[in-house]
Amino acid sequence: MPPTDAPAVTRTRRRWLVLGLGVLAQTSSSAFVYGLPFLVPVLRDRYGLSLAEAGTYVAAPTVGLLLALIAWGAAADRWGERVVIGVGLTLSSFAIAAVALLPGLGHGPLLLLLAAGGAGGASVSSASGRMVMGWFGRDERGLAMGIRQTAQPLGVAVAGVSLPALASSGGPFEPLILPAALCLASAVLVAALAPDPPRTPRAAGEARPRSPYRTPVLWRVHAASAMLVVPQFAVAAFGTEYLVREQGWGLAAAGGFMAAVQVAGAAGRIGTGMWSDRVGSRLRPMRQVAVGAATVLLLFALGDLVAGWLAVVALAIGAVVSVADNGLAFTSTAEIAGPAWSGRALGVQNTGQNIVSSAVPIVLGVLVGATGYAAGFALAALAPLAAVALTPVRQEPTTSRW
Repeated sequence: MPPTDAPAVTRTRRRWLVLGLGVLAQTSSSAFVYGLPFLVPVLRDRYGLSLAEAGTYVAAPTVGLLLALIAWGAAADRWGERVVIGVGLTLSSFAIAAVALLPGLGHGPLLLLLAAGGAGGASVSSASGRMVMGWFGRDERGLAMGIRQTAQPLGVAVAGVSLPALASSGGPFEPLILPAALCLASAVLVAALAPDPPRTPRAAGEARPRSPYRTPVLWRVHAASAMLVVPQFAVAAFGTEYLVREQGWGLAAAGGFMAAVQVAGAAGRIGTGMWSDRVGSRLRPMRQVAVGAATVLLLFALGDLVAGWLAVVALAIGAVVSVADNGLAFTSTAEIAGPAWSGRALGVQNTGQNIVSSAVPIVLGVLVGATGYAAGFALAALAPLAAVALTPVRQEPTTSRW
């Protein structure tokens, strides 16, 4: 039978195991979806690609991701989280392995397989957040979702440590066998050890809760979150390339540096989650993080013009600040949507973010290629400034339907 709508939060130790497996699953998917920027220098050298052309490879997994997010979210609302994550990650693993083992397929087929891998990984993005919301109470959700959201920077860190080193002794795609194996292992562990959260059945004849999209609050949260993707991907997509091409770093050193600051970014997500639990608000801290993200991009632009060391410092700070809002936005989205709509709402949330993340490597690549890093990143700072205005702090609900 499909699960029913309203969860009954049960505080058992098992919730921490479920959270840990959710983090592992998202880390495995993120190591692939967001790890390709670490292979950009090798891709460009091997295939003679421009920065914008290399950006299409970086963008392909996120294009696949955004096309599947809402469908996976609706499936999680209907059938539960565990089956969605298990099936999705298995499909993702097979697609990624095909890219790694068959790199001679040509650009078109490789891009399609990269997109298919991202589409399978979308299952985790939609379902694992819903799983966390069901297992944790309101006073712990900021912390729990902050821990869950560490998975993306941790996945980037795993990619930063492993993929450049593996690429240096092989081709640009063979290193992807590692995230393929991680995705398959995560699918098996989630299926075996991560039950769906308990849910209270609806009474006979009780109407399904109405759509949370009848008011603009949730739309504004989605829009602000999408704008805050710009600084995150400006740093993640071009940090390694900037250190190698502009600062003269070695590929392994640049990858290690970006991996280290991604770990710091993961800690920042936990900190902001705890902050939101303490102040009883997700959106006030989110707006303050937006101010910080705009400041960091402008600092990088200044450093690129006058002092390389300042740009490097800005990259390090930006890797922390630019990801700190993510758990806040996800928690707020799920709390506003309620259990009946949270899978779809998280899918919409992820879709908006990934539409922007797919465009950032290409658009910013064109801007940087035409104007330089300083002007490109200064223009990118307009996005978090827009997020400051969009975040609906005054309309934030004080109670949750969970």
